[in-house]
Amino acid sequence: MGERCRRQALEAPVRNLKLALPFALALLGLAFPALAQAEEVTIVSREVPLAGQRTLASSKPPARFNLVGLHWRGSGSVQFRTRSLAGRWSGWNDAAPEDDGPDMATAERARTGSWRLGNPWWVGASDGIEYRLRGRVSRLRAHFVWSPTPSVPSRTLQRAGSPTIVPRVGWKADERIKRAGPSYAPAIRFSVVHHTAGTNAYSAAQSAAMVRGIQIYHVRGNGWNDIGYNFLVDKYGQVFEGRFGGITRNVVGAHAEGFNTGSVGVAVLGEYSSLAVTGKAKDALAQLLAWRLDVAHLDPGSTLSFPSGGNARFPAGVAVFLRAVSGHRDTGFTDCPGAALYNLLNGIAGNVQQLGLPKLYSPLVTGRVPGRVRFRARLSSPLDWSVDVATAGITVASQSGFGSEVDWTWDASRVAAGTYTYTIGSQDDVTPATGAIGDAAGPDAELVVADIVADPETVTPNDDGVGDASTITYTLSDAANVTVTAQDALGTTVLSFPKMWKRAAEHVIRFDPAALPDGVYSVVVGAVATSGRTATAAVPVAVTRTLGSVTATRVAFSPNADRRADTIGWSFALAAPAEVRVRILRDGKWVATPFAGPLPAGAQRVDWNGAKRLGRLRDGNYEAVLEATDEVGTARVAVPFSSDTTPPRVRIVKRFPLRVWASEPVRLTARFSDRIVKRDVKKTGTVKVGGASRSGLVRIVGWDAAGNRSTPVSKR
Repeated sequence: MGERCRRQALEAPVRNLKLALPFALALLGLAFPALAQAEEVTIVSREVPLAGQRTLASSKPPARFNLVGLHWRGSGSVQFRTRSLAGRWSGWNDAAPEDDGPDMATAERARTGSWRLGNPWWVGASDGIEYRLRGRVSRLRAHFVWSPTPSVPSRTLQRAGSPTIVPRVGWKADERIKRAGPSYAPAIRFSVVHHTAGTNAYSAAQSAAMVRGIQIYHVRGNGWNDIGYNFLVDKYGQVFEGRFGGITRNVVGAHAEGFNTGSVGVAVLGEYSSLAVTGKAKDALAQLLAWRLDVAHLDPGSTLSFPSGGNARFPAGVAVFLRAVSGHRDTGFTDCPGAALYNLLNGIAGNVQQLGLPKLYSPLVTGRVPGRVRFRARLSSPLDWSVDVATAGITVASQSGFGSEVDWTWDASRVAAGTYTYTIGSQDDVTPATGAIGDAAGPDAELVVADIVADPETVTPNDDGVGDASTITYTLSDAANVTVTAQDALGTTVLSFPKMWKRAAEHVIRFDPAALPDGVYSVVVGAVATSGRTATAAVPVAVTRTLGSVTATRVAFSPNADRRADTIGWSFALAAPAEVRVRILRDGKWVATPFAGPLPAGAQRVDWNGAKRLGRLRDGNYEAVLEATDEVGTARVAVPFSSDTTPPRVRIVKRFPLRVWASEPVRLTARFSDRIVKRDVKKTGTVKVGGASRSGLVRIVGWDAAGNRSTPVSKR
């Protein structure tokens, strides 16, 4: 394998640019006076001469550096290697253009220009570098960072339920270099896991220096406002606060171009394409995500279709299937966070889901005051819950209940206008959801179309009776004439609904795209009220007919290795090639993933024997969620089933007329000397079995829906 790689390297158009010239130690203080200040982080940029040019003095690296980031122009690629202070050369590293980055149409993104941005590679203390180019590279620029290890231990903080976090002041972030203040998203809907790049041979004390080096490279090298990640985790389990703005707030980062707004980005320090992730890093990552997603009231096992903000892989508006715990490669053209880390994410998400229970998920408040206001949420298990509404510190309405679903509508039709706060809560260890209900609408108040959502966000109008249409829900702040239209990617109206007069309240409309071709559409709700007030709101809906005809081979199975109904399967049809995933959920929590990978168009089937990460499946009710992702979006179909390995019990209560008791719904087989009688028992209890003879031996066996057989009973 080594010989083949060397031969391929010789055959490729490779140009080596050797710039490794050691500096005399006597010149070290002159060339790098900032070394005298052990806490200073510095960055030096060099233009690298390409083919046909002399190696100019200006292209030499600094006397000492420990982080390198390369920028280049052209469609080619760049590799580099570095020489340590001890004189040893590293292996060749791909500069790896980052798919990290600010979202398009932002000033932060505009500063990048046409450069391709390499990863910030932590290389350890070095004094030499060589480059190797493949393909077309028209310009190359190197950024060298020296980030010394802080001389004092990092300060830490801890919020309720959070892991210990090293704040920005703890790792000595340079607040002077920030280019702008933070931006905030309305909500966090998913997380993106990254790795940084570079050597994994760093000490616990060096981690803060790595974070400082990444910050200055992202700001001074890439032109970003601040460090791109929201949090960083090292291999020792230390957690660092990233981008400025508040660890509990929805700070928009620069870690996943097109997917920054609405996500939290977490980077594990190091490179994990092949090297294993330490147990301490996995535990710290799980604890951080468990806390941060709980603050956002986000179920770690959930999935969603998220509209891209635009990048090289996903054009703006394309609905992309994501998990609450996604990897960077799910959002763009990148191998990040490396196969070794990416392959752990399903298991990490499962661990995250079990940490810090119980939790409150998906709070949603719709409606206006005066009017009717609906409060909804979901709990991780059945619990006592309450909803309280207050104004000026005085409670004006409340409701309580028990269960895993919170759903209460407050009739505020006669309540005075004003601003009200609400709290959806449960027991003390559940993070409550809080918020405000805005001022009431009046003749001069702003008209608002709020809280617009589509359920589902991706529809499959292929006449199979599943997911053929979407329900659009929105809230009007005041009575108005409402028009609803569907627009294609070019903004052309392709479907219209009749104009309707609607009062101030939550409203629902059914969007059936049967007449539309596959694609991503915007469902636009426009409203016109008195005094010429207008308002609009839109929600994307993806239409794809790729997935259809999803059926299960049985409604229940018995994975007990007795060769009777040990497996369950799901058949489905793909109208086009797609990336398919089958997940098993119980009470909304991830249990197993029987299949994940690409499949061609045509009839397909996935079978499962009940195996999961922590052993065999427990008896109970489950849901198989089939997801098919094509170039339009992700179609999702859920199929309920049950696992049952417990045999039913039957008992003959009376010989004639024959009456039999069954412990659960079963199919009874009664065998007499001259005939066989079968009877379906639909519920637990005693049933009469007709056709029985008056005398002789009767032998009875019961079979349940999962194929379990009862112990035979007989009687004369």
